[in-house]
This record gives sequence, structure tokens and C-alpha cells, in this order.
Amino acid sequence: MAVSIGSVPQFMDTLTLRVNRAYQKGEIGRRVAHRGLTMDNGAIVHIDYDLYNADSGDIIETTREEVAKEHEVFQEGRTYEPMITVIGDGRLIGGFEAHLSEADAETEYTFDIEPTEAYGERDASLVETISQNVLMRSVRDPNMLAIGAPVEIGGRNGVLQMLRAGRARIDYNHPLAGTTLRYTYTIIKVVEDRAERVATLLQMNTGRSDFEVEFEGEDVTITLPDSIAYDQNWAYAKFSLVRALREHLEVGTVVFREVHEPRAVADEEE
Repeated sequence: MAVSIGSVPQFMDTLTLRVNRAYQKGEIGRRVAHRGLTMDNGAIVHIDYDLYNADSGDIIETTREEVAKEHEVFQEGRTYEPMITVIGDGRLIGGFEAHLSEADAETEYTFDIEPTEAYGERDASLVETISQNVLMRSVRDPNMLAIGAPVEIGGRNGVLQMLRAGRARIDYNHPLAGTTLRYTYTIIKVVEDRAERVATLLQMNTGRSDFEVEFEGEDVTITLPDSIAYDQNWAYAKFSLVRALREHLEVGTVVFREVHEPRAVADEEE
């Protein structure tokens, strides 16, 4: 069976996503319900969600275009589509991951997540003051500096809080640290077809939709687009994908197949 993944929605790397491996310790046995059945961790799901500040009611993120327009946060040029994730994979904040593990598909939930299970409490020690000279040497374009703007100093991401008298104050807390979050979400699809599960993992890990997947028994052959040869990250991504395929799908041999078609040459006339 072969399948193309051109129609698989792109995985959304949003503000709500964070690797939280520590939270996942001891969670191997969790399951998610779907159509009256249970599935082990590793279920690949499509989720529509809205994320709010639980205290203010302000919307932070949404996968739904109509919700974005309703709250006047619609972004032209952005594609609003469900998030795709792997249950128990540690890609989500701990509180969301825990709730998903007990959820039913096609059921809407609304619940709150305290800071300790989201992005943590605010830490005053992560607010630091540096010289303006250090700030100016660290940013690519000093003209883009503004209070509240993100900055990167020495490989650390923060927000510029103050700039005056030759000094700058940087807040290295996560922007949502100390915030109680409110999620409204629905698991709209659980990917069950084996080839589609492979295709979806490929999409999630590479952002590409031009692979082809074919199974022979437990072995899988993945035909690569010829343009991937120019992707500098592919060599690393390939080994990461093999681990993901074996962890979540228990496939046998994984074959990456390259096909280089002859380039068409225009006929010369006269």
C-alpha cells in the first residue's frame, strides 16, 4: 500500500508546545480512548484547540480561523488547521499531555492548567540587567529593539523590559510563566492507517509533504523527494525519524529510497 502525504496538515509549532520530558517519567502506561477502544501512548491525533489566559480571558492561540476572527486576532497569510501530535511523546506541556491521555475523540473539553503544570511560576532570578553595549552587540538589528520585543543574549531568549541610562533589563522567563491557561479542545481525528501514520510522522518531523510511503510486511520504504538532497538538516532528521518509526509503529527495516528522474531538456529549434 502506498500513500502520498500531500494532504496531511502541517504540524503546528505554536507557543503552547514545549518539550517536557521530565513530566513524562512514569507515564508510559497512559492510554487515550477512541471510539470505545483504548490505544497505547504513541497514538497520532489531530487536535483543534483554543488557548486562553484563564484569568483575563484573552485568547493566546487557536487552530480555528473562525475563533481567531471572533477574537480579532486573525492573521492574514496564516493557515489555520488542527495541530498534530503524538500522545505521550512529550511535545506538549505537562498539564495538556495529562488531560489528553484520558480524553475521548470527537468530544470537546474545557479545563484549566496551573502554571506548575504549564510553563512554571515566574522566577525573579531570571530577570537580569546588562549593559546597553552588551545588548547592542548581541542583536542583529538594533533599530528593531523595542520594549516588550524578544531578544537573544548569549544564546538565551528573553524579552526586553527596560532600556535607559546605558542599562537594559531582560526577562528570561517564558512569556507564559506564572499564567493559568485555559484550553478548549477536541481530538478530531486519530490516525489509524499504518502508512498514514508513517506519513504523518514524516510531516511532523520535516515539515514536508512530498514523501511516498509503501509497506511490505513490517518493512517500510520511504521514497524521498529529490530536492531533499539540498536540505542540510536531513542527515540528522533521518536518524531521528528511524527512532520515531520504531518507537511508535514498531516497523521492521526502514528503507529510504532516492529517485532522480532525468531532467527534461527543451528541444532546440532552428
